[in-house]
Amino acid sequence: MNRPTVYHIPACPFCQRLDILLTLKGRRDEIDFQTIDITRPRPDWLLQKTRGTTALPVLETADGHIIKESLVILQYLEDIYPERPVAQRDPYRRAVENMLTRMDGDFFSLGYGWLMNQDPARREVLREGMLKQYAQLDDFLLGHAPAGPFLFEEFGWAETVFTPFFQRFWLLEYYESFELPGDDRYARVRKWIDACVAHPAAQQVAREEVVKLYYDYAKGAGNGALLPGRRQSSFAFEPDWRLELGL
Repeated sequence: MNRPTVYHIPACPFCQRLDILLTLKGRRDEIDFQTIDITRPRPDWLLQKTRGTTALPVLETADGHIIKESLVILQYLEDIYPERPVAQRDPYRRAVENMLTRMDGDFFSLGYGWLMNQDPARREVLREGMLKQYAQLDDFLLGHAPAGPFLFEEFGWAETVFTPFFQRFWLLEYYESFELPGDDRYARVRKWIDACVAHPAAQQVAREEVVKLYYDYAKGAGNGALLPGRRQSSFAFEPDWRLELGL
């Protein structure tokens, strides 16, 4: 019998969302994850399945149907595995978590934009923009879940959506020396972030792994693109960086 397959990029935040959700549900071993090397052109067999699109993750159901976009795939997995629900079932609470997850686009776009920026004159503007994003998250959490640490009683849908980006933005700390100011303006969102990245279901990546894989992003080359004079992207998964270090 065929099993569902996720075509993914290891260490991709959008792909990690699926891994977190399945881990929360205890269903991780029921889905096959097939790695796609983004440092090479997408294979023809995959392009045939996706009708020419290249964005990942992509889920192929057991009967061969294709589902794209991480949030759409998340909802599909939530629907086919209703036990241990991750999304809220109460309509109002579901609306609240959806309002929060709709804030993810500007958050990750600005963070990645800053990471890939090569113009020193723009760094302060980008830093202020990132602080504004964190302040908006803080305000939302204060309005809907002032005590925390999570939006509701436990790690759920909103945390599944945002946690991979909290972990990717370790990159801003490492490459841009960015830290949230230690004052009350960011206390609530800081509490949320700390609880999210420490959760057992969200341990698919390590800080050192993220910093090493995304090195080329910090030089302005994303998605497996090659920097001038280079023969290999930092986003290559072979050889495994951990084996090279003897880890």
